[in-house]
Amino acid sequence: MLLWARGHGVLPFHLREVSMKKSLLTSCAALTALTFVAAAGPAHAAASHAQRPTAAAKRAGIQRLGDAYAGWEHHDSKTGADSGALVRPLSSANATLGIDVAAYQGNVDWSSQYRSGVRWAYTKATEGNYYTNPYFAQQYDGSYRAGIVRGAYHFANPAGSSAVNQAAYFVAHGGGWSKDGKTLPGMLDIEYNPYGATCYGLSQSAMTSWIRSFLTEYRRKTGRDAVIYTTADWWQTCTGNTTAFNQTNPLWIARYSSSPGTLPGRWPYYTMWQYTSSPIDHDWFNGDLSRVKALANG
Repeated sequence: MLLWARGHGVLPFHLREVSMKKSLLTSCAALTALTFVAAAGPAHAAASHAQRPTAAAKRAGIQRLGDAYAGWEHHDSKTGADSGALVRPLSSANATLGIDVAAYQGNVDWSSQYRSGVRWAYTKATEGNYYTNPYFAQQYDGSYRAGIVRGAYHFANPAGSSAVNQAAYFVAHGGGWSKDGKTLPGMLDIEYNPYGATCYGLSQSAMTSWIRSFLTEYRRKTGRDAVIYTTADWWQTCTGNTTAFNQTNPLWIARYSSSPGTLPGRWPYYTMWQYTSSPIDHDWFNGDLSRVKALANG
C-alpha cells in the first residue's frame, strides 16, 4: 500500500485523498468568503448592518441603504412643504430650468423634458461607497443625447467611510468630468442623514474637514471644483455655517418655497436652486444657458 507522509507519521493512500479533498474544500470556502468581503468592502458590510432608514426617510420612500436622493426630507409628508408651482427666481430674469433625478424616478422621458424647457440635469450616480444608481446610464446618457447639459451627483454618507474613499468611488462610477461643453462638474449632496443622526455623528469641525477632504480629492481627480448641494438649516447645524467653500465651490441651495431665502456659509449668490419636487425635482440655474455651458466648460 502506498503511504503519504504527514507530519512525523504516515497515512494510507485512500486517507490521503480524503484529507486532500477536505483541505481543498476548506480553502475554497475561505477564498469565496474573502472574495465576497473584498467585493462588498468592509465599509459596506458595516454600513448595511448598522444603518437603517429613519421613520422620516421611510415616509419619503427610502426603504434601504442606497435609496437616498437630493432633497429627500422635503418629500417627507410630515415635514415637507412643496407647492409644485413653477416659481421663477425674483433675482434673475435669465434663469435656466433644470431637473435632478435618482433611481426612484426610473427611466426618464428626456425628449419630453427638453420640450418642457429643461436645459440641464443632474443624475444621482453613487451613495457612500456601496451604491450605484441602476438607472444611471439611461438618465445620465439619455439627457446628454436629448441635448441637455448633464452632471452627476454623489449622496454623501460621512458615517459610512472616509471622504477620500467616497470621492474616488464617485469618480470611478460616473462622477468624472470631461470638457465637452455638455458635462457639468460633479455635485456633492451633503444634507440631512436619512439613516440616523442629522450630522452623521460628526462635530461641526469634523464635518467641515470631511467635506474639505471630499472636495480636495474630487478636484485632484478631475481638475474641477464640485458643486455643493445643501440646505441653510443643515449647513448651519452641522458645519457651524462655515464659509470655507464660498469662494471655490458653486452653491446649490435646496428650499421648497417662493425664494431661495438666506444663503448659508455667506455664499454671495446661489448657482442652482431646487425649489420643488412636483411632479419631478425642478431647479433653477442662476443665469441663462450660456452660463450653464460656461460652468460645464470650466
